[in-house]
Amino acid sequence: MIHRSSAIAILVVALFTGCTATVPPRSPAATVAAATLEPMFAEYWEEALALRPLQATFIGDARYNDQLPNTLSAEYRAKEAAFDARWLARVKAIDATDVSPADALSLDILRRNLERSIEAARFPDHLMPVNQFYNLAAQLAQLGTGTGAQPFKTVADYAHWAKRAAQIPVLFDQAIANMREGVTKGVVQPDVLMVKTLSQLDALAVAKPEDSLFWKPVTAFPDSFSDADRSRLTAEYRQLIAGTVLPAYTRLRDYIRAEYLPQSRKTVGLDALPDGAAWYASKVRAITTTALTPAEIHEIGLKEVARIHTAMLGVMQEVGYKGDLSAFFKFVSEDPRFTFASEAAALDAYNALSAVVDQSAARLFAVRPKAGFEIRPVEAFRAQSAAGGSYQRPSEDGTRPGIFYLNTYDLPSRKTWAAESLFLHEAIPGHHFQIGIQQELLGVPAFRRFGSFTAYIEGWGLYAESLGKELGVYRDPYQYFGRLQAELFRAIRLVVDTGLHAKGWSRQQVIDYMLANSAQGLTQSVSETERYMAIPGQALAYKIGELKIIELRHRAEAALGNRFDIKAFHSEVLKDGSLPLDVLEAKIDRWIAPKP
Repeated sequence: MIHRSSAIAILVVALFTGCTATVPPRSPAATVAAATLEPMFAEYWEEALALRPLQATFIGDARYNDQLPNTLSAEYRAKEAAFDARWLARVKAIDATDVSPADALSLDILRRNLERSIEAARFPDHLMPVNQFYNLAAQLAQLGTGTGAQPFKTVADYAHWAKRAAQIPVLFDQAIANMREGVTKGVVQPDVLMVKTLSQLDALAVAKPEDSLFWKPVTAFPDSFSDADRSRLTAEYRQLIAGTVLPAYTRLRDYIRAEYLPQSRKTVGLDALPDGAAWYASKVRAITTTALTPAEIHEIGLKEVARIHTAMLGVMQEVGYKGDLSAFFKFVSEDPRFTFASEAAALDAYNALSAVVDQSAARLFAVRPKAGFEIRPVEAFRAQSAAGGSYQRPSEDGTRPGIFYLNTYDLPSRKTWAAESLFLHEAIPGHHFQIGIQQELLGVPAFRRFGSFTAYIEGWGLYAESLGKELGVYRDPYQYFGRLQAELFRAIRLVVDTGLHAKGWSRQQVIDYMLANSAQGLTQSVSETERYMAIPGQALAYKIGELKIIELRHRAEAALGNRFDIKAFHSEVLKDGSLPLDVLEAKIDRWIAPKP
């Protein structure tokens, strides 16, 4: 509908720029229904934030910044299960006949979120609460530095963190208890992951408060703090860190080293655990928001790898390289011309890209988020196991910008030819655009503004990489090779994630496949393989989501012909926030359908 008149196009822009006309007019019956639904959605969100204080902190809601519930306990998991069951019953009891399309969509998404949470609770993730890629020990360390989502701007902020940090021992002791239970039930992490986890905990379990990451807020008191407040808080934080926080980290580290690691498993796939095949299939359905089986996804991956290899041969021909694809992979991986001189040079290059892409984005997008973003290196304590790039959303009010974390660990492995595709994915027009726009939507419930369907979010990020030539980058053939390598990397994920967790592949088999079929270096191949071991299924989201968005664009281009407007298409994809892929497909089909 957007392509048909400028008036309608103006309305779409208004959806993203703060105009009050953010939803279509409701019928009288739908208006009555909305009067019930809107407070219900608000009630749900308030209860959800109270239940999950860390989520509130990350979106910039400071009301629960002093809370850290024991999310690993049986009592908390029972509370969460009761919350899901109660709200699912309320949603299912609603007669959706007279609600508006927007409210019907909200009901559908809320129902799916609750059903996804209930299904996930069938499986004992809580028995494996710590790994090298994601664990609360690392997350809390990030919060406690004063440079993350937890604010340290006022004396009250310092008090809030002190109260939250005081609960760390309870959570860590519960993690230890859960891992001990996991040992008795044969539900344990692979040993290779726990070796990496130990190195992270070693960096955090230091001897003196002054050497701890948690000491950083003490070294960065705001100028407005009085001498008395500085003196008091310094003493309180020294006692908190020395007497509470560091002993908890030390206990967790020592338990893993002395007891858990010797009893960790040599197998690597989720299917090696009790009921593991069903566990993995459940994760695949939830993450991809499709009915695809692991076997089907594996075959899609093999076909995509072959297709992208063919495209790479075209780049080889363009640059005049003589040799086969394996030799070309070796060349671009080892030639020093593709290496950043320093961390500062890498950050400068990415910041320069920001200025270029920010200007060209107007060619493809009618809207952009109001919130800004900045580029930071990944913190040293977690860099060895972190992804090459990641994004942290801005606060709800935009006062805390989004953050594109660039991993500069083992800098020679972070190639210059990867810069443009990685920037497009994590920043503009990838995660920063999509997540920033979603948070700023008006007229939709908060649970949708801050909701997350991984296949949509990561699919958008990978789709954003495909827009490089339209945005005026990838002019250097090696940068375009970087785009293909990034896409190949995600296609390989379909093969190896399902290989690990459904086909009995070993860790070394995955590493060897990645090295043989891409320009990925050994450092990244190892960290990525271990990432897939740690968070089964998550890596499938990127390619499955991208393939769906590309399919929908091609469908719209074919149906609309010269009436197709790329800005309008992107607005249509983005304007309702994160969606299950089948919901997105139905929405785009309605958009391109002939109107009566």
